[in-house]
Amino acid sequence: MQRKVFRSGPYAELIAQAVQVDNILYLSGQVGVDASGAAPDSVVEQTTLAYEHVKAVLAEFGASLENVVEETVFVTDMAQVMNQVQEVFAARAAAYGGRPDVTQTLIGVSALVDPSYKIEIKCTAHV
Repeated sequence: MQRKVFRSGPYAELIAQAVQVDNILYLSGQVGVDASGAAPDSVVEQTTLAYEHVKAVLAEFGASLENVVEETVFVTDMAQVMNQVQEVFAARAAAYGGRPDVTQTLIGVSALVDPSYKIEIKCTAHV
């Protein structure tokens, strides 16, 4: 089994951002924060930023969103996401450059690691 690990960010000693085992890449959940670590109030803006982080982690392995085959998306306010579903999924499509052919599970949770986080995106990619 070939294994490659990427660690980065404030929790690098606790978790890996991604682990590649053979040709499967597992990404930890990515949240929608800006360069200063602040999360905007908008779930749409957080979605856009989270995908930027997903793309950055994928790039560490020479991959892109084209390699993603599965997403698990955790949201703290399902009603808010469903009220803005067109905008949230437009942000997703913009990140992918069109409609993604990716499986997705959307899960409502009571909280993420920081109360200001509204969305976290976890992916599996084939590289």
